[in-house]
Amino acid sequence: MMEHQLAPSKGARKNRKRIGRGDAAGQGSTAGRGMKGQKSRSGGGVSPWFEGGQNPLIKGLPMKRGFHNPFKTYYSLVKIETLETFDAGERITPELLLEKGFLRNLNLPVKIVGDGEISKALTVVAAKFTRTAKEKIEAAKGTAEETAA
Repeated sequence: MMEHQLAPSKGARKNRKRIGRGDAAGQGSTAGRGMKGQKSRSGGGVSPWFEGGQNPLIKGLPMKRGFHNPFKTYYSLVKIETLETFDAGERITPELLLEKGFLRNLNLPVKIVGDGEISKALTVVAAKFTRTAKEKIEAAKGTAEETAA
């Protein structure tokens, strides 16, 4: 077989319908656009998102606006002043904080924030510490141990 002998199989290609070419040509006069109206005019018609003049659906769903980052890490926050309730020299872990009722559960990593004052030397184990929290713990002769979040 040679290049000039190639042809599509019978019925594979169909001639396009020539509309608007006179009344005898199948789709004459209105060319398949019906009678009058916005959609019959050239350049006429509405955009695909137009909803007939009523308020668009997305405007009525405010909860669908914005963006939620699925990769953000949320922390359970514990203030320094809550650590003051523990005895000096004690090792404070997330499990101990849960047991004492300072955490609801251990689903989120724990972050110690620097609100309040501390006067006891404590060993605090948490996923993260704020700069001020770390400074206050170390100023009270304690240690701040970071674990993997």
